[in-house]
Amino acid sequence: MHCPATIQDLLPALPAEENTVGLSGSGVYCWPDRVLKIQPTGEEARNEAAMMRWLRGRVPAPRLLAEEEENGLHYLLMSRISGRMFCDPVLLENPAKLTELMAQALHTLWQTDPTGCPARRMLADRLRLARQRVEAGLCDTENTESGTYGPGGFASPEHLLRWLEENRPDEEPVLTHGDCCLPNLFADEHGFCGFIDLGRSGVGDRWQDIALLYRSTCHNYDGSYGYTAHAPCPADDLFAALGIPRDEEKLRYYILLDELF
Repeated sequence: MHCPATIQDLLPALPAEENTVGLSGSGVYCWPDRVLKIQPTGEEARNEAAMMRWLRGRVPAPRLLAEEEENGLHYLLMSRISGRMFCDPVLLENPAKLTELMAQALHTLWQTDPTGCPARRMLADRLRLARQRVEAGLCDTENTESGTYGPGGFASPEHLLRWLEENRPDEEPVLTHGDCCLPNLFADEHGFCGFIDLGRSGVGDRWQDIALLYRSTCHNYDGSYGYTAHAPCPADDLFAALGIPRDEEKLRYYILLDELF
């Protein structure tokens, strides 16, 4: 594993453990107290570092230790979050506890004053990024939700993007994670304890996080990610735990928007 010298000097002598959980496409290397994330240089990589700096003291997240760019790659060295991922079988087998933790995580974001946040992730911003990806041919049409494309669905990413642009819902701006899936949320014996994978975070509509957390919960219980929990899926309990009514249109909209990322 090659690293810039400024990063290499901060790495422990112990061998790293590679983390392959999740769908980020990044190289993630873990030591007991720190994590190195290697990904292509771009807006998400730079935003993750910027948000890590801004979130310190506001929201539990890794602390930025070093950042470098070299040969088209972005190297991000950070402290390691304690606890276990929300997709850990120990939590999946306790749906009542998992529901409580999910609500804690989202309320942590919503209760944080977003004034001064360096990133905007409102629909205008996300649709701009989505258009860039569509025009560059970067949208995967295979690993998608059933029915997104094909008979009864959209003919292409271009078709989906047009629909998204023409059917924008009202927005409720809060601090958002942006990729609020179970592997990106952590808990310890005291409760929710932190977020990771912050490249899409910033001020956005709260239904962005609700929709992706709902989808992630469903798929972590149905065996899509290699583990089928024996406990009942608590995805539908999330809305009561958050104290808000379920909004089918917004759930569908934000899950469809994520198909372009």
